[in-house]
Amino acid sequence: MLAAGEVDVATDELRWLLNGCACFINAHKMLGELAAAENDFELARAHFGHAYQEGLKAVRRVKLDQPLSYEIEANRPFFEAAKGLVYCLLKLDRKKLAREIVGQMIKCDPTDPLGLRQLVADGGN
Repeated sequence: MLAAGEVDVATDELRWLLNGCACFINAHKMLGELAAAENDFELARAHFGHAYQEGLKAVRRVKLDQPLSYEIEANRPFFEAAKGLVYCLLKLDRKKLAREIVGQMIKCDPTDPLGLRQLVADGGN
């Protein structure tokens, strides 16, 4: 739907998916991206934040003894949602919380594949 430019239909479908599975990280990430594209950073923050929290719960539940790699495709929505959350927090002038999330994500993948440190250094610009 997004590729066809049907943003409203895609939004409705993503919300429908969340009715059946509220912890669907990729759906929240995509809704966050749509909201951010409309400069609705509060709504985007909520969706990215939900995706981030769900991913963090999963990471903590399995108690990894090694870094969580962004290179594994199944992990990417979690990392991308975290980046979206950091971006929104910076736009909403919540720099301290943004830095805390970056610290958590660096623990997950010390290589910082999405450049979160630089995003914070640039202030989200």
